[in-house]
Amino acid sequence: MRHAILGVGGVGGFVGAVLAHGGEHVTAVVRPESLATYPSRLTLESPLGSTTGPIECSTTVAQSFDLLWIAVKATQLDEALASVTAPERIRTIVPLLNGIDHVALLRDRYGHARVVPATILGEYERVAPGNIVHRSPLADLRFAAIGHPRLDDVIGVLQRFGAHCRFVDDERTLLWSKLVVLAPLALTTSASALPYGEVASSATWRPLLEEAHAEACAVAIASGAAVDVAATRRTLLGFPAGLRSSMQKDLEAGRPPELDAIAGPILRGAIQHSLAAPATALLADRCDRRVALGGRIRGQ
Repeated sequence: MRHAILGVGGVGGFVGAVLAHGGEHVTAVVRPESLATYPSRLTLESPLGSTTGPIECSTTVAQSFDLLWIAVKATQLDEALASVTAPERIRTIVPLLNGIDHVALLRDRYGHARVVPATILGEYERVAPGNIVHRSPLADLRFAAIGHPRLDDVIGVLQRFGAHCRFVDDERTLLWSKLVVLAPLALTTSASALPYGEVASSATWRPLLEEAHAEACAVAIASGAAVDVAATRRTLLGFPAGLRSSMQKDLEAGRPPELDAIAGPILRGAIQHSLAAPATALLADRCDRRVALGGRIRGQ
């Protein structure tokens, strides 16, 4: 199959490297200024196995592709979609963005049936162009059932590498089940500027972590998602101690964080359903203040 990867960062690079290793044809969509020097291979270091695979590079999505994987930051989505110059030549679009709101945007633009919502959990980082480090043994990908059977062969490639993949029937449950874990993790690590283990062992931050998870679950359930509160709490409390969220890394590097994509659905949903979300609001405000300080933090 022919794949285009829009957003060859940690997540997109992981998926692209695994697919290329598995014999799939992969094209990395890169910025024009990077095209001449971008590597011709994706290299992945992972607890599941380190590998490298050949890729092509392009500045646009203008050819025919079976799958377009969109793995840019939510803050970069509008700009990135300008490179999709021939959407009619794409069979299936798989967004791996954080949050929820991007699905409606993509379906409005490209059609409902072509967009297969998906989520990914794990810690992935691009350390150099074409060089991806997967820092945790967790590689969990879930796809909306609308993608079956179009994605069956692709899922087989990912599973043979060691990723855990499955289809989920209800899309709201798919998207919210990730967000109720991601939001408290990203918000507490970003607000505190601490790795996950120090957050989880802190008398100050651990209660906020758990309260933010409870708030996110309440909003998810009120929004119609069948979220398993106990299971998602176990996932949240089971991350490696050294884990740092991507939003935390963005703040530290002075990049715009995905604050609206991650906290926004919870805060807006709480208002819509007349629920309280004080921990989420406090953590989001703390992250906002870090943005204003250029990523620095004061008064811990």
